[in-house]
Amino acid sequence: MTRTILRIDSSIKGPQSVSRQLTDKVIARLTADAPDATVVTRDLAALPAPMIDGGWLGAVFTDADQRNADQTQVAALSDTLIDEVKAADTIVIGLPIYNFNMPAQLKAWLDQLTRAGVTFRYTENGPVGLVENTRAIVVMTSDGTKMGSEIDFATPYLKHLLGFIGITDVQFVAADAMVHDREATLKAAHEAVERLAA
Repeated sequence: MTRTILRIDSSIKGPQSVSRQLTDKVIARLTADAPDATVVTRDLAALPAPMIDGGWLGAVFTDADQRNADQTQVAALSDTLIDEVKAADTIVIGLPIYNFNMPAQLKAWLDQLTRAGVTFRYTENGPVGLVENTRAIVVMTSDGTKMGSEIDFATPYLKHLLGFIGITDVQFVAADAMVHDREATLKAAHEAVERLAA
């Protein structure tokens, strides 16, 4: 069966972005033994997912056959983003840290994905994620924030949110706190990518 990899970029730095460079390396690692893999790329810096609002809420909670034209268009984009996630065996997410947290465009994408009855459901025993058999590899980069430190608000949130919708196999590759020793940090991050199971 052909593998499908979904790549999510969110850095605003273009080719100079460390998260994009490392994400390139992760994709190369994953496709080395699966050259026929389909790689779907969504660049949230170039084409951001819309912020959710009251119109979005009304659209996604209105039955499809009852939606007006605007609601149909709004819901269709959310459906497309969700379909991309559900179709992927592996999701590779570039997570640069801006002001101690994830970029707003990455948060907007996550909000589009998180829909009751579609990617999760509530039960008497708590919420259950509906995205199954999906692995996530997160490339976290930062100048001053150490992953897992008290000022890292991004990686715990992202891991929790992915688990909330059913993606519990989450691995992190960190090029963090690069301001202290950029060369050593990048070397360690590249070595971590090489150790990833394809």
